[in-house]
Amino acid sequence: MLGATAAQAQLRDPTRPPEQWMQGGDAEPAGGPVLQSVLLSPKRKIAVISGQTVALGERYGEATLVRLTESEAVLRTGSESQTLKLFPSIGKRPASDSRNRHPDKSEMRR
Repeated sequence: MLGATAAQAQLRDPTRPPEQWMQGGDAEPAGGPVLQSVLLSPKRKIAVISGQTVALGERYGEATLVRLTESEAVLRTGSESQTLKLFPSIGKRPASDSRNRHPDKSEMRR
């Protein structure tokens, strides 16, 4: 039983934010602000950027949150804009022809 407890102590909670976000302070992760979450409802439009909750139209540092979608936030500082993506490593690609993706049942029986 003791071995199981030791193994459980080493497991990391997959829902826990990265350690650099948990340390607090005003330091941003290397590379600038990070879009962590988006909340869109008829009454509220909110982004969590590097641990800070920012409503549409509010300021994040020197920038203003000017646009918010399900997967992106746009910050504007003067005439410069910066787009933050919720899932930066996931890119959109056009879907291939559906006939090539799903063989018909006669081909599956061969």
